[in-house]
Amino acid sequence: MTKPRFLKWFIAITLSIILLDQILKQLILRTQPEWHSPLLTIHLITNTGAGFGILQNQTWILTILSFIVACTLIWLYKDAPKEWSIQILLALFLGGVIGNLIDRAMRGFVIDFIDFGWWPAFNLADASITIAVMGMIFYYWKK
Repeated sequence: MTKPRFLKWFIAITLSIILLDQILKQLILRTQPEWHSPLLTIHLITNTGAGFGILQNQTWILTILSFIVACTLIWLYKDAPKEWSIQILLALFLGGVIGNLIDRAMRGFVIDFIDFGWWPAFNLADASITIAVMGMIFYYWKK
């Protein structure tokens, strides 16, 4: 049985990631900034693929896949370990998946805007997913 305190934090973190991701994407979409520094560029990039530019122009496949992943995670959440670290990582992952799912379903592309030049451009949802996956690999590797 899921402890209510974990579930409340899981929902709060998930919703916070989704909300902040969508606010940042709306801001980028409306203002279309071109900000450059020696290490970082902030600018609007539309991505019809997945991470690292793979599966370009496969929006519907990625939308369906994201929906299935989100639903599966929600369905299996009750069996997730009841430890703070994994709960936070799962919330980051779900928030990121749903953040990009919203873009794909509503716009037909994902809005990316953080660009280091030497790494594919990304957004908060992508960063959340990446942190979550790396954290889960470390978590389960330790076990």
